[in-house]
Amino acid sequence: MQVNNTALTKYTMNNNLELLREYMRNKGVEAVIIPGTDPHQSEYVSDYWKFRDWVSGFTGSNGTAVVTLDKASLWTDSRYFLQAEIELEGSDFELQHVEYRGELELIMRWLSNQLHEDDTLAVDGRLFSLMEANRLEMICGENGFLFATDFYPADNIWEGRPLPPTNEAFVHDVEYAGEDVESKLTRTMEIVENNGADSILITSLDEIAWLLNLRSSDVDFTPVAIAFFYMSDKDRVIFTDDELSKEVRNHLGNYNVRIKEYGEVEKFLSKRNVNNTIMLDPNKVSDTLGQALECDKVYGASPVEPLKAIKNEVQIEGFRNAMERDGAALVRLFMWIEQNAASGTINEVDVWERGKMERGKSDLYRGDSFEMICGYREHGAIVHYTATPESASTLQGEGMLLVDSGAQYLDGTTDITRTVTLGNPTAQEKHDFTLVLKGHLALSRAKFPVGTTGVQLDAFARMPLWQEAMTYGHGTGHGMGHFLGCHEGPHSINGRLNPVALAPGMVTSNEPGLYKTGEYGIRTENILLVVEGPKTENFGNFLEFETLTLFPYDTRLIDTTMLTPEEIKQVNDYHQMVLVRLLPYLNEQEAAWLQEKCKEI
Repeated sequence: MQVNNTALTKYTMNNNLELLREYMRNKGVEAVIIPGTDPHQSEYVSDYWKFRDWVSGFTGSNGTAVVTLDKASLWTDSRYFLQAEIELEGSDFELQHVEYRGELELIMRWLSNQLHEDDTLAVDGRLFSLMEANRLEMICGENGFLFATDFYPADNIWEGRPLPPTNEAFVHDVEYAGEDVESKLTRTMEIVENNGADSILITSLDEIAWLLNLRSSDVDFTPVAIAFFYMSDKDRVIFTDDELSKEVRNHLGNYNVRIKEYGEVEKFLSKRNVNNTIMLDPNKVSDTLGQALECDKVYGASPVEPLKAIKNEVQIEGFRNAMERDGAALVRLFMWIEQNAASGTINEVDVWERGKMERGKSDLYRGDSFEMICGYREHGAIVHYTATPESASTLQGEGMLLVDSGAQYLDGTTDITRTVTLGNPTAQEKHDFTLVLKGHLALSRAKFPVGTTGVQLDAFARMPLWQEAMTYGHGTGHGMGHFLGCHEGPHSINGRLNPVALAPGMVTSNEPGLYKTGEYGIRTENILLVVEGPKTENFGNFLEFETLTLFPYDTRLIDTTMLTPEEIKQVNDYHQMVLVRLLPYLNEQEAAWLQEKCKEI
């Protein structure tokens, strides 16, 4: 979160809002919904598509702006409540909370009280999936509203709009990917044909990157190229404006992939033979592209996502190696924090810069996997806080510091959160930290039958907090890509129903937390690998987790009287593993520091 809004910035945001309203009046539109996504339904987008940010001033990765001719609201979830309050302060936008109900349904309920019969609700159809647009059209019909999907204000009123990214793509070598492109394309087409189709349109950037072993830097922190990909039993086409070297062109040519410009995709699709049958994921393909197709369609979940979610042995070993280098970098980072915090000479931004420097000592490092969340004291309670020079707190020799960070390496992606004390922890801080740790440990040691979904495991991490009538508003676990998105599906661990069962080879985070506004935030996160567990004759096969992340918990914050003997052993065993795996990467001083942090409790 960037808390750097000045009065001038607020004036600019409100002026942008009025420019939008003027455009709406000229087009005969009474309301518009502006998501924070792009034509690929991405969670993180290039600057070119941040029109919601331009209109509202809100910069979180999840949030939807709704503007009528006299009102404006922004919907977001609990991760961003505090951030949104700060960023929207002084603007004409009203913050709306999304708890557990569907966001679009909440928005349409609000609009039903703002619009009149025959009023027009408009959207940019490129930014809404077929499913979302269909739901909106249906609700509009029930309320007597008109619905339009050809409304493009960003293309017409956004002066100074950033250019679309066209960075240089590069090959992700099979040495790290573990599977060649032909194998991936063949496996995908088998599923397509089993679903009664002869072609498929893939629009998710991470799926295209995985399928083609292709990476780029078009989106901050996620090494993807802005592209679409079409594949049939006779043709393979990538649509991208990225710079493609001779090596990349040869790589694509080896797999008979033709190259077309990004903007040609709609025209290309409109010319598909009416005798063709194309498979589309209605939750991912945009309404604009879906409507361009006149051939037969088969709707179904993308076959690429579940294939991508199961990591192969090369990827798994890459994750293990990346976690070792990452853990060593964190040793150096947290040593530096300890050595300098009490002097009052470093702040939250300095921590992020130092983290990038330490991780950058690895030859395989390709940048961070997200903006570091470095929250000192009350900033730690802002779940997705990102410090700026204007907002950064100076560290002192006491209080808690939450650091959530990750990196992109050619052989794996990392994501870790540690909460540490900078001195004089209070009894309440230790109590709360230990509650979060107990939930984290419970999920880590879980054994569960094959077929178990994340919603069935979520309570493991929350139970210690629930017992004291506390909880956290975000999910407990998200899937993670391999040198790809820090967040990926289809699996998850949270309180919302997700029918996707966990399976060996899936990677997930384990990150319970606790946030006390104005005081502090606590989160403890490791990355887990789903592996095969016990096999029984009477009860079937079970699964369990292997912990991939390697860095100690802050034992100064652990109230050992709250832990069971099993939990104490679990902490000590984990710390012993951290020592064994990280010591070969450390010099004498670093090794001594880590040995102190990993002492038995």
